[in-house]
Amino acid sequence: MKPDTDPRPLGTLLTELASGLEGAGVALARDEARDIVAAVLDVPRFWPSANKEALVDATAVDEARHAAAARARGAPFAYAVGRAAFRHLTLAVDDRVLIPRQETEVLVDLVLQAEEGGRGTLVDVGTGSGAIALALATEGNFDRVIATDVSRGALDVAERNAALVRDELRAPVEFLHGSLLAPIAGLRVRALVSNPPYIAFSELEELPASVRDWEPPLALLTGDEGLATTRVIVRQAPSVLERGGLLALEVDTRRASLVAEAVAADGSYQDVAVHLDLTGRERFVLARCR
Repeated sequence: MKPDTDPRPLGTLLTELASGLEGAGVALARDEARDIVAAVLDVPRFWPSANKEALVDATAVDEARHAAAARARGAPFAYAVGRAAFRHLTLAVDDRVLIPRQETEVLVDLVLQAEEGGRGTLVDVGTGSGAIALALATEGNFDRVIATDVSRGALDVAERNAALVRDELRAPVEFLHGSLLAPIAGLRVRALVSNPPYIAFSELEELPASVRDWEPPLALLTGDEGLATTRVIVRQAPSVLERGGLLALEVDTRRASLVAEAVAADGSYQDVAVHLDLTGRERFVLARCR
């Protein structure tokens, strides 16, 4: 059969996608169809509904159909359309990386506030899609940003995103493969930021299916009741942070006080503080290296 290469009216495409999504039991199928097309065409959400007579080229039609099929199978929206918004950036994402969350944008704000006017090197440990590193490289005043990850696949995604936002970068970004702080051994850095795995293995079944069944376990789960990876970072960070350097961590809201206690008890930090996310929950721990 000859492939469909003709442009398709946007209204016809919306109806087709909505019908398929509704048949798969997806709630608010028409809204989903509109949002898929908006993401594929990189236009505001209202645009597809207001421009139903516009013609959509065959490539975009095919991309929209694939995205709708993925949503019908239960894929999170960001994975289905292959992109996600983070602060002012639009990043490529797939199931090799966590989907950037809005609460993590607050971590970026906290680092920017703490290091206002600061220079030096910043390290993002466990960078995933590169969201934190690239946001800080485009908004901060750092001389250099280093992003590490143990997953080669995640670094492939992050490097792609660095290429996508290349023209917005205010600092060079270097990606290093390896576990946690191992790739930066021997360096001295101004700030170390991380959104590490912090879900306990026993809590896996409590997660929403869209997270449990789709997002990479390596980036979600860790031992010691969700504290193992964070404890390693807290213990090792003083070996790379300069005096007065910033440690900034995103943590599980249920364990923020335990992380803050661990940081304080380490003896290598001062000015330990817990900060709230957008819903008022304890979500971030910041401290300065002595």
